[in-house]
Amino acid sequence: MALSAAKPLIRRHTELGIFLIGAVLIVLFATTSDGKWANLFNLATILQVTATLGLMSLGVALVIGTGEIDISVGSTFGMGALTYLWLAVQVDPSLAAVAAIAVGAAIGLFNGLLVTKTGTPSLIITLGTLMIFRGIAIALTEGFSFSIPYAGRNGWTYFLLGGGDFLRFNTALYWLIAVTIILMAVLKAMPFGNRLLAVGGSAESAHSRGVRVDRIKLITFILCGMLAAFAGTLEAGKLGFADGSMGRLMELQAIASCVLGGCLLAGGRISLPGALMGAFVLSSIQSYLVVTGVRPQWFILILGLIVVAAAYGDRSLRQWALRK
Repeated sequence: MALSAAKPLIRRHTELGIFLIGAVLIVLFATTSDGKWANLFNLATILQVTATLGLMSLGVALVIGTGEIDISVGSTFGMGALTYLWLAVQVDPSLAAVAAIAVGAAIGLFNGLLVTKTGTPSLIITLGTLMIFRGIAIALTEGFSFSIPYAGRNGWTYFLLGGGDFLRFNTALYWLIAVTIILMAVLKAMPFGNRLLAVGGSAESAHSRGVRVDRIKLITFILCGMLAAFAGTLEAGKLGFADGSMGRLMELQAIASCVLGGCLLAGGRISLPGALMGAFVLSSIQSYLVVTGVRPQWFILILGLIVVAAAYGDRSLRQWALRK
């Protein structure tokens, strides 16, 4: 009876699958790590990783909702981090963060214009810009890293921008919560949310009803770039340094978080809470592999296998829920 009662919930809320899988993994990790995984210190670390990955995943989810994809967010993350660190030693960190977010917005605008004006698939466009901006980051750093001297890592603005902890958790987590609430309110209470999903469901149908399809897509690409750059800013604030490879492979993790969280790659359906839970699951998996002493050479392989297994389990759960 309990299982039958769960079916309607899972049908209505596709993200419930990843929440159930996450609960299972939490119990599994907690009981097989001899207390190394299930402790407050490790939880704070997991949530820090979730915060930056989650911000990226929110932006990617918005783009996916329109039926497009942005795989350049990893390099945008790196460009945001480098911009912030380069300027933070010259101006107030708040101004440096604004500049970093502006760089992310410019990259998103560039991606969006190329996609909407040329008609080229966003996968191809953003694959190209991923390499372009990664190359720029590597060229700018010339194999070295940008950093903020320890003496400069003080002040309330630096503290707020990932450089400090509040109630044992990095401030990036509170930024993630605030951004999520704002985005969910916008999607629910404003016409933009319905228009975004309408574009993803059928761009032609949305256009026939007066929705400015290209404008909606452009906005989502800009927001995606801003969130990726802001995530890079917060990560740079925590670490105090960044190099040209910062953010490498994070684009794949962000997309995986969205897919695990119930976002439909074809567009028309997204779940911001689901994307965040997907980010938490991925961060938890990484943490578990580290604390259990998995050799770095096997890290990516095992992470990939677990992600595939989790995705398959999530898909199977949804199919079960849709059966009469």
